Amino acid sequence: MYLEIEAKLKVDSLDDVRQRLAQCGAALLSETVQTDYYFDTPDSELTRADECIRLRRESLESSERLILTYKGGRQVDDFKKRREINLPVDDAEAVEHLLNALGYSRVLAFNKKRSTWHLDRCEVALDELPLIGAFVEIEGPDSDSISQVQHRLGLAETRHTTDSYASQITKEMSRLGLAQKEVFL
Repeated sequence: MYLEIEAKLKVDSLDDVRQRLAQCGAALLSETVQTDYYFDTPDSELTRADECIRLRRESLESSERLILTYKGGRQVDDFKKRREINLPVDDAEAVEHLLNALGYSRVLAFNKKRSTWHLDRCEVALDELPLIGAFVEIEGPDSDSISQVQHRLGLAETRHTTDSYASQITKEMSRLGLAQKEVFL
């Protein structure tokens, strides 16, 4: 079992953060476009339990990979902390058929541009999303490591959000009166 511990920070622009990462000697690991498909029961059982099942299609420069993920409910912590199980898969259509047979259907789809960096003992993701803008995610082995990287990036005063991207996009779609369940950059 993997325990995800992260700080999710809403920022006005990613340019300053990219500059700070370079100044700190961070290593750029990848630049991808990730398309996420979320599944739930007709009565939103997973959403109500603060859990999710997500199928991610990650497009790298010349390749693609698929990852099926289960995320458990958030645990009490200074940062967003939850159980995460990732399973590489190679047939998105078969996965969706399996989930449908188990009573789950696609409830939301969106994509994001992500650049992933390594700094100290943390992975720093710079994300650009439709409707909700730019975010920095700092994921690390413990709260102290995450706090240190947040400070090094000049984001010590930036407030964390524990709301998932899916939750934020759903709220914004509702606020805008959008009926569709898919939104892309």
